[in-house]
Amino acid sequence: MSPVLEPPKVRSSAKYRRHTWGRRIALSVIRLAILAAIFATIGGGYYLARRGFGREWRYRVVEELHKRGVEAYIGRLTLDPFRGLVARNVRIFDYKNRENTLALISEVSLDINYAALIHRQPFLNALDVRDAQITFPLKTAEGKSDKAQLTNFRAHVYFPPEQIYVSQAEGIFCGIRISATGQLIKRENYQPSPSISPEEWQRRLSIAQRVLNELKKFTFPGALPSLQLKFSGDVAEIEKAHVEATLRGDRLKRARYEMRDLSAVAEWNDQRLDIGHCEWGDAKGNFTARADWNHETNRANFQVRSSVDLKAFLDAFGLAEPLAGIEFHSPPLVEISGSLTFGPSRFRPNVIGHAAFGQFSYKTVPFSDLAADFSWDGERTFVRDLRVHHQTGLLRADLLEAPDDFRLNIESAISPGALRPVVPRELNEFLRDWEWQRSPAIRLAIRGRDRNPGSWQGDGTVALGRTRFRGTWMNSANTRIRFADGALTCEDIHVSRDEGVGSGSFTYDFKKHEVRISNIRSSLNPAEAVFWIDPKISKTVAPYKFRRPPNVTANGVYQFRGGKNTRLEVNADGANGMDYVFLGKTVPFDHISARLLFTPDRLQITDVRGALLAGTLRGNADISLAKNDPRYRASLALSGINFPRLTDLYYNYKTAQGVLSGTYDFSGLGTNWRSMRGRGKLEVANGNVFAIPIFGPLSGILNHIVPGSGYSIAHEATAALKIENGIIHTDDFEAAGALFSMLGHGDIHFLDDKLDFSLRLNMKGPGVLLTPMYKLFEYAGTGSLKKPDWHPKVF
Repeated sequence: MSPVLEPPKVRSSAKYRRHTWGRRIALSVIRLAILAAIFATIGGGYYLARRGFGREWRYRVVEELHKRGVEAYIGRLTLDPFRGLVARNVRIFDYKNRENTLALISEVSLDINYAALIHRQPFLNALDVRDAQITFPLKTAEGKSDKAQLTNFRAHVYFPPEQIYVSQAEGIFCGIRISATGQLIKRENYQPSPSISPEEWQRRLSIAQRVLNELKKFTFPGALPSLQLKFSGDVAEIEKAHVEATLRGDRLKRARYEMRDLSAVAEWNDQRLDIGHCEWGDAKGNFTARADWNHETNRANFQVRSSVDLKAFLDAFGLAEPLAGIEFHSPPLVEISGSLTFGPSRFRPNVIGHAAFGQFSYKTVPFSDLAADFSWDGERTFVRDLRVHHQTGLLRADLLEAPDDFRLNIESAISPGALRPVVPRELNEFLRDWEWQRSPAIRLAIRGRDRNPGSWQGDGTVALGRTRFRGTWMNSANTRIRFADGALTCEDIHVSRDEGVGSGSFTYDFKKHEVRISNIRSSLNPAEAVFWIDPKISKTVAPYKFRRPPNVTANGVYQFRGGKNTRLEVNADGANGMDYVFLGKTVPFDHISARLLFTPDRLQITDVRGALLAGTLRGNADISLAKNDPRYRASLALSGINFPRLTDLYYNYKTAQGVLSGTYDFSGLGTNWRSMRGRGKLEVANGNVFAIPIFGPLSGILNHIVPGSGYSIAHEATAALKIENGIIHTDDFEAAGALFSMLGHGDIHFLDDKLDFSLRLNMKGPGVLLTPMYKLFEYAGTGSLKKPDWHPKVF
């Protein structure tokens, strides 16, 4: 069937145009609205990202954090197209006291339930922190501001109903990688515990500052150490939270000390800290410890065992002062246990332990080993069964040091000379003068107020083998000793040498720098034994050469270091004789005794009694001991001296006869005989004056004048003498014989071997007839003393 063609319907053109124009306008408006919305969204997002939300929005977020148990301040609240709401410059406060700032966080992302936000319901689901920097404000002990930073901090915190859940938090603090997980309960009816006082807050800040300062001193050559924390608890009782901590580190270095394989586990529960173990090693040994601390009682208990390089470890922490001067050649073993009580006013420890050292040295003195048990309670220190081995012997000691109470018991077979570097300076100087072939046996029981030797008291015994003191040897010695008032007293001394023994007591006073001698009795060689008192006076004693040691007693005080209270009295009795050099000749005494009194820079010798050349000698002397002052004064009285022996001694002339007596008062300077000056009087009786060398030639002259008179013996001779500059001068020499007498005057130069003398002969008996010719009998003597030349003066 063919299609039927119908004519097209024609629409009204005006109506169509109106419909099309209206639709176009609507589409344009919609497009503009969408475009405006897009620009408004972009502009608003840009504004919120740059400038942030206003104060009201920040306040609502802060209030929401407060409800969740977080007290905070938000500097800016911005919008991030990828992270959502971001709180920047966040300040976290102590929940109990907003004046105390805990941390500053650069930025925190907020997971918001916007529907709940619009309906004013709890809207905070979680917090997300990425690569943030957390700053902890602190103050130093001087009040200056300081800060610690937790870097690269990441954390995700959820807020389920009445909970705060940290799924994972980690960051780096002082080079330690810290990670934490846990949850806290935050009840709606939560009531915070009372806030702490400002003083307590400052104390905690001070502790935190000290911990920070110590951590900053560590470096980590290997991988960073890690600290893992797990916690749970109630915000209302945060102090009772349960915290578990695990610390591990491969290598930790502080100063020159390096710790390896550090491992520590700790737990905080019910206000009690338990350190299950703390271990590490170093190049020489290992360290293990465990401890616990109760917050309520403020008491800590601990156990430590260490074989590490102790000195290097303590030195790294600035605690090496107790070990100053000690060098360990092998690692020491130290075991310590005890408790520490921390009070508001004082610290009370209660520590016991054991120490065992291998080879070590103290102040350059090497020791083989040391072992001791010890305890300390903060006021009292007790060291028991201390044993120290040295190559010279063993020392055992017990020590107690308490307030106003010091006790020390010592048994030593160590050579004291080896310990000189470790003893006080005064005792060091005393020991310097000693030398021991074999270590002495020493037992001491010392008591005092403190460790200062000046307060010590006590007693003991000392037994010496062959020993040298100040260069003089003794075969053996033993004594009882006492300590009192800063002085060492040796009682019942017994000293043995080859020639004799010595006994008595003496006190060595360290305070007064003096030696007090009591009832010393000696048959020792005084020229050597005097060195034990003071080597400086040895020169005074040396000229007195006893043939066998005299019997000596001594009492008094001798001061050194310039002391002015020396008064030492010595009585000597040389029954076997003594030789003494006088005027260049050795004068032999068959017996000699004297009393010597030593005072400052002075020696007085009194009551000198001697048997000399078949006669006797009495005298006294006053000798200067001052430096650069060798002056002396002396008085001698001779009686019954064998004149032939005297002339033989000084002039090698053996034909003289008679007995010499006289007195002589003189002074001089040391051994300078020319400086000697004195006056005296001599008398020769029952002798032969012509047998005197200087008068011998007169015998022949007289025999020519009056035959036979030259053989007449002049039995007596007297003269008053004056000695000066090596010259004997007399003005009244007189010699009497049966047929004549001689009167003379002149000088005898005994040091220069010269004669300058004048004699006049007075005749008796038949010679009286020659009286008018006396001038012819005046003679002058010149020449040497051994071969004088006598000739008449008139010719």
